[in-house]
Amino acid sequence: MDVMPQQDPESRRPPEPSPQDPYAMPAEGATAVPPPPPTLRTTLRRAAFGAVAAGVLLAGALVAVPDGDRDAPKEPGPVERAEAAATAGSPASLSDLTALIGDRQKWVESHPDDAPSWATLGSAYVEWGRRSADAAYYGRAEEALKRSLDARPGERGNGEAWVGMAALANARHDFLAAKRWGETVRKQDPKAWSVYPVLIDAYTGLGDVKAATGATEKFGELRKGVPALARTADLYRGQGWREDALATAREAADRATEPAEKAEALHRLGELAWERGEPEEAVAQFDAALRTDSGHHASLAGKARALVALERTDEALAAYQSAVTGLPRPEYVLELGELYESLELDGDARSQYEKLGGLLEQAKAAGVDESVIRARYESDHGDPAVAVELLRGQWKKQHRSAAVADALGWALHRAGKSEEGLEYAQQAVDTGVRNASYAYHLGVIEQQLAQYGPARRHLEEALRTNPAFSPLDAPKAREALETLGEPSPGGPGDTQPPPPPPAPVPEPKRESGPEPKPERKREPEQEPKRESPRPEAPAPAPSKTPPAPSKAAPGTPAAVEADASKSP
Repeated sequence: MDVMPQQDPESRRPPEPSPQDPYAMPAEGATAVPPPPPTLRTTLRRAAFGAVAAGVLLAGALVAVPDGDRDAPKEPGPVERAEAAATAGSPASLSDLTALIGDRQKWVESHPDDAPSWATLGSAYVEWGRRSADAAYYGRAEEALKRSLDARPGERGNGEAWVGMAALANARHDFLAAKRWGETVRKQDPKAWSVYPVLIDAYTGLGDVKAATGATEKFGELRKGVPALARTADLYRGQGWREDALATAREAADRATEPAEKAEALHRLGELAWERGEPEEAVAQFDAALRTDSGHHASLAGKARALVALERTDEALAAYQSAVTGLPRPEYVLELGELYESLELDGDARSQYEKLGGLLEQAKAAGVDESVIRARYESDHGDPAVAVELLRGQWKKQHRSAAVADALGWALHRAGKSEEGLEYAQQAVDTGVRNASYAYHLGVIEQQLAQYGPARRHLEEALRTNPAFSPLDAPKAREALETLGEPSPGGPGDTQPPPPPPAPVPEPKRESGPEPKPERKREPEQEPKRESPRPEAPAPAPSKTPPAPSKAAPGTPAAVEADASKSP
């Protein structure tokens, strides 16, 4: 079984170290094979010689070596740095991760039954594939982790291989499988801190906020420091607690020391600034992340997004192009295509959409489920019916995060099923996450359903949250608001464009004849009230929560069965 990367001239995989490479020096740790013990005679001879030599050398050393250098610790190498980062739960630099992979590859060649080394190699493959957007590494990761479990099953203490399998499932967006692997480890050893990050990712992908919160709190108890702060900031961000997320993310950035960890923390601050609609601050934070780690291409993509909002289009295009070259994630390619489309550069947009299709096919071949990204493309640029089918499949697999709910609601609207889509779009917004796109989608669906008051409220919320949330959709949100007009005075009822005034009705001609006898005047208490004509009052504003539909609510078994019956 081949679990070693196949090198080629254009490969983006970790290269084999060359003899001139400093990483090619004799390795320490797992790759250092101890020599056989010396004989007793040799030992005595060396001791006698060493006693004489030591006296001479020590005298010279005391004169030549400053006091501060005698006890100076050895500088850790790239493998040790990568191992230290993994032990702390922090990201390693890509160069250190490359060195660790090469180290473990050589070791397992001569030690094929070393279960911990296979587990480390498999987990390193997962991390490399995730951070380089090279899904081909996931197959190698699976093989290495299976080798580890063959050498020592998880029940016999090989929990790290199980954690690696959970991380691999998350990377492939199979959150239900990741949950099963992670919960197996937690059941066996509840204090194994390394399992909680993969459980947090799995619960978040499944939309289980309560479980994700509990896992985050437990991780903070077991592993304090920057990793716990980063996870807590992400939790607050997903629940819409902006101030708490910002304060926690700043603390994580202040306490981070290693370059890869620092860059990740600064990137998080950039994302929070972008979501608040502060593109200048976002650019500053992303630039700081790139100064810390020039290979942090996710920050380059974030900077491009913020530059679009600042109307620095040429710089944004250059940043996007560099980002998708260094880190070809499908979402970045889709964003670049939509930027070209907003600039009416249709040929360039089509090229990016074709590239997106190729990346999605590669991901599928590697076992990665990119249904949400593909559905986003199909909803706005392709066939919305295909998007609905893809997202119904996600919902059946219990992938019910805010992102999936929003995408399904929008796809249903685009496919002509706005009433059904309203339920999912509302569910995404009700999670509390402050996402301008979610509010925009809900507002457009409400406008289509003539719910004009809520539509205006959510469209305003989208533009207030981030006025430049999308080069394509932000202008459409402003146009939709202009169409709705200003709310009518006197209350928050549904507002719609005023109807044309009614045509005057001519009075009927009275026929000639005897005058009718006047009726006897009734007593005041018996006289019925007569309604005086008045303008039609606006309908009362609906509550935030839409009325319960006659069909089962989304997420229940009945709703899942109904979704299946309605699938194209």
